[in-house]
Amino acid sequence: MKLHSDFPAQLNLVTGYGTGFVEVNRERREGSLVLLPDGPVLEWSVSAFDQIDEHAIAGLLGYRPEIVLLGTGARQRFPHPRVGAALSGARIGLDVMDTPAACRTYNILAAEGRRVLAALLPT
Repeated sequence: MKLHSDFPAQLNLVTGYGTGFVEVNRERREGSLVLLPDGPVLEWSVSAFDQIDEHAIAGLLGYRPEIVLLGTGARQRFPHPRVGAALSGARIGLDVMDTPAACRTYNILAAEGRRVLAALLPT
């Protein structure tokens, strides 16, 4: 699905997504990724839902987001509550949804100027 035809050059936005990929600023990315409004788009070492653990999520703390959107692939699945403990302890919100919903939500929050981080598994 194509999301944006125009986007600000200084802002990372999801411009499309589909089976196995997310397109950021019109550049197709395959596999899992970490996306922030500014800075490079990063590969995420987590490649499947069952690899999401407290260590994988704690590794996102260094980016200092105010909220983390966890895209769990083609369908919404919730990780064990202990997975979000490090974020909660740092007063960082965690919102879990399927990856297409996380892409759309990320764009809205990024456009609002929020310090959002999307950790996305492929669909």
